[in-house]
Amino acid sequence: MNLSEIMQIKDGVAHYDFTNTIQYLEYKGKEKFGKHFKIHPVDFQVIHKLLSWMIKDHDGSRKHNIMLSKGILLVGPVGCGKTSIMTLLCDLTKKSRAFYIKPARQITLEFTKQGYDVIHKYTRSVRSPVPLCLDDIGVELPMKYFGTPVNVIGEILLSRYDLFISKKILTHGTTNLNSDELEERYGTRVRSRLREMFNLIYYDENTFDKRQ
Repeated sequence: MNLSEIMQIKDGVAHYDFTNTIQYLEYKGKEKFGKHFKIHPVDFQVIHKLLSWMIKDHDGSRKHNIMLSKGILLVGPVGCGKTSIMTLLCDLTKKSRAFYIKPARQITLEFTKQGYDVIHKYTRSVRSPVPLCLDDIGVELPMKYFGTPVNVIGEILLSRYDLFISKKILTHGTTNLNSDELEERYGTRVRSRLREMFNLIYYDENTFDKRQ
């Protein structure tokens, strides 16, 4: 199965069939994650919302109150499939909407070896910063640099906000923390900027841990 089987181009615009898209995502998911992978009906709504953003569906985005100019913060409980879905949806994005995924925990581990160069690496030091998805925001361990506490992901989010304002470069993320927990973890300044940077998309309360 390939992309040509789930979409048609009309007047230069890609039109996706949702049922076929779910089948495609399951097919690709089994390739990437194993034969056990499945997309469950309880998660269809969140995928509808993500697809509206990914393919720049203006009608769908208005229906779901999604701003195409912002990034995505996908929120849900542990094991519900946030990382898997964001990974698979990368296959459906146009080049202009493409991003790469980096675990927040891995970034903080890099910080222990490279210091502030790591923060620059994911923000302003690269010549052409690209859209980035910070995976599992909030699970990373507290870090210190020469004995001084550093909120690595908080600093990266603040710098990515500057990129969003100055260059319209998007940031995405996944987390199992709610708004209050994010504020407790990163402070009111970061929480305020998250509202401007992200469309918040929540998994349905009836979703479940697919790892079980």
